[in-house]
Amino acid sequence: MAWFGRSYNHFKFEVYSVSHILILIIFIFVTIGIFLSRGKFHGPKWRRMEIGIALSLLLIEATYHVWLFVNANWKVSHAIPLELCSISLILSVILLLTGKTVFLEILLFTALLGSTQAILFPSLHYGFPHFRFFHFFYTHMMVVWVALYSMYSKEFRLTFMSVIKLWVFLNILMPIILYINKLTNGNYLYLSHKPSHMSLLDLLGPYPWYILSMEALVIILSLILWLIFRKKGKENQSSRYY
Repeated sequence: MAWFGRSYNHFKFEVYSVSHILILIIFIFVTIGIFLSRGKFHGPKWRRMEIGIALSLLLIEATYHVWLFVNANWKVSHAIPLELCSISLILSVILLLTGKTVFLEILLFTALLGSTQAILFPSLHYGFPHFRFFHFFYTHMMVVWVALYSMYSKEFRLTFMSVIKLWVFLNILMPIILYINKLTNGNYLYLSHKPSHMSLLDLLGPYPWYILSMEALVIILSLILWLIFRKKGKENQSSRYY
């Protein structure tokens, strides 16, 4: 069961390797498919699919924590689900199970700004066909697809207040994460130092100034997303989408 072990000597991940490029192709094609199929996601079968995807996300995430425990790698410094993509996964599950659009408002931003960046520049040691490879890309891609599917299928649109909610959410979350990082010697949300792998943070200056640059960039990018996916006219939005 080397594919479920701790060593990655035989499963070393390389950015833009063949397996990574194939993942990117799958991601792009499914994303385009969701866009082209917008307006067709109606009926009980789609509700069953939503519940099935939510359960699959819970199952693979629970398996990931089992993998950490089995390989003596579960530590509070990195295993608590406090990374932006882990938070996005939790929001995705709650959204799929409850249908409350308050979760979709935040998820659209965190998925399109955070998970897509993780897919392009993975913080990953384990390559194909290791379990961690499948866990990483399945969860990150599914988070994006859930956000887009929910938006298109339920005709949800962002408002300027959505940007404000995101800003408030992040600025409540950041001091909490900073404190947890201090207690655990962790690096959640990369607030202690930059990741060792290539990322967009490399363009944002040295520590701690890149944190301010990162927040400014989030505001700019969230405004761009709002302009793209904003609510137009006087269309009404329900607080639930089914």
